[in-house]
Amino acid sequence: MPLQIACHTDQFGTLGQIAPEDVAEIARQGYKSIINNRPDGEGGPTQPLSADVEVAAKALGLNYVYLPVVSGQITLEQAQEMARLLETLPGPILAFCRSGARSTNLYMLAQQVG
Repeated sequence: MPLQIACHTDQFGTLGQIAPEDVAEIARQGYKSIINNRPDGEGGPTQPLSADVEVAAKALGLNYVYLPVVSGQITLEQAQEMARLLETLPGPILAFCRSGARSTNLYMLAQQVG
């Protein structure tokens, strides 16, 4: 099943929860960096751990950052860190959370504070 990536710009996209086996497709689509905005355990025991996705990403030469954000509780500090990551990580960048909405909201806030 193809990944449903929402491309916000040619350098940034968002997606719902990914698994380690999805990382190869993300790399194939040209992404260089992945930001995980979903806290570990939020989706219960079936949610892939950030560390497992990170191993898959690094094995393919991708950058990986874990910036967990609780849904509906984005802080100024998290928006500022997202802005910093958008400036410093190699692009294109893919951010993910449960559905992609939280990563999208964080991206929009980062644009305002960055």
